[in-house]
Amino acid sequence: MAKKIETLVSILKNAPGKVFIQTHDVPDPDAIASAFALRQLLSELGVDSRIVYDREFNKIDSRRMVELLGIELSLAADVASMDAEDWIVIVDGQQGNANIVDLGCVGVAVIDHHELRKTSSYRFADIRPELGSCSSIIADYYFDAGTTPSQLVATGLLYGLFVDTDNLTRGVSELDATMFCRLRPLADAELIRRLRGSQLTRADLNTYANAFRTVEVYDRLAFIRLDNADDSLVGSANDLILSLDEVDASVAFSVRDDGVRLSVRSLDQGIRANELASALVEGLGFGGGHAHMAGGFVPVDRLPGGKSVDTLFRHRAISYLESSGY
Repeated sequence: MAKKIETLVSILKNAPGKVFIQTHDVPDPDAIASAFALRQLLSELGVDSRIVYDREFNKIDSRRMVELLGIELSLAADVASMDAEDWIVIVDGQQGNANIVDLGCVGVAVIDHHELRKTSSYRFADIRPELGSCSSIIADYYFDAGTTPSQLVATGLLYGLFVDTDNLTRGVSELDATMFCRLRPLADAELIRRLRGSQLTRADLNTYANAFRTVEVYDRLAFIRLDNADDSLVGSANDLILSLDEVDASVAFSVRDDGVRLSVRSLDQGIRANELASALVEGLGFGGGHAHMAGGFVPVDRLPGGKSVDTLFRHRAISYLESSGY
């Protein structure tokens, strides 16, 4: 039986044009690490590729990761040579998601750890929603192929795994744990420490300080509002709120010019974050994810008039919990 990476390589070698690896629009460490490691492995197996994304990321650890590991990735808008016949491999996301822009190329493959979108079709699909990180999938490709990742690749994958599983405390599967054990001795421990020590900037602190004044808790469900924050900051703020002793689930949302980005977290098995996210955006936008971590987006032109964003999402979240018997 052919190994998955061998199957992917055999497909990509038939590409009529260039091969691009696309992350979700604002890539986080897991997406960056997965794309970086996949590109390196494909190169070793004879397939050239380029990493692209849609919007700049402001989270400091993502920027430090790119800088310290020497990762090459480009804004899709800056790639003048991207054509309709070029092929796309999507990592850490899927076509049709609110956070995956359509680049007008052929979406030939997907590697992801979120729930399968049944409306999408690919020539190669490796979707494992039971995993805590996409980095674990790419690491699995290396070891399954009998290839040892370089120190920089192992460091990136280990850090991506750390971040998406919240230090191995969130959604950790047996494979995540195995990949951690295999990557750890190969990684640069000092670089990991530097990345873990580059979590916030002073500007982030100001954003958080203003947002923390908006925190409200209903029973054990918390809400926090941020203004004009990027996706990664919304998720990070939500992780902080979920760490409160009085909170079992939390909703963070950022009001931006293009709409509202939502992040949902849950520690309670009775509150599935992906279902709550879907309830928050029902009829308005897009949402989904895992039982413990999910997100969503509502375009500005879909927001109903006459009701504040705060009231809209609080009402929908509380209604969902009541209908679920929580």
